[in-house]
Amino acid sequence: MLEPDENGVLLRLAPSAGRRVMAVATIYLLGALLIWMALAQPPALGWAVFLIALGAFILWAAERMRRATSMRLELTEEGLRDSSGRVLADWDEIAKVERGTFAFKPSNGFVLILKEKGPGAWAPGLYWRIGRRVGVGGVTPMRETKFMGEQIALSLAQRQGNLGL
Repeated sequence: MLEPDENGVLLRLAPSAGRRVMAVATIYLLGALLIWMALAQPPALGWAVFLIALGAFILWAAERMRRATSMRLELTEEGLRDSSGRVLADWDEIAKVERGTFAFKPSNGFVLILKEKGPGAWAPGLYWRIGRRVGVGGVTPMRETKFMGEQIALSLAQRQGNLGL
């Protein structure tokens, strides 16, 4: 069983620096490339506007990812939250954890299935929340993310009395 630290945090999950730099740089480069294509050799006006708008959207998404990946996720005795304090799922809201190969989940991550729908949230590269699902992963280290998913599943089984020991 995990022991909480002085702040009540059982586990912390932070993006790895290498994955973060690579992901953010790639998305910034894509946005800049689209805008450059529209301005260097302008296609028809409609295409130019489309490329500039798409490039601007991708630059906005890259900035969202840069900011989001400066945070970390914290598993506490109350549930899962990010370092800004946003609660993603309380323990009593979690129905199950999906970690399988064919689960609809972020890269190297897992999905929490909740009992009820919640408000949407998105921190690119870190987590998303849509309806009854919370996806965790992306630029987070595979081993740490897998460990957190396993610990949530184990704690959930203990709380529900389904451990089978």
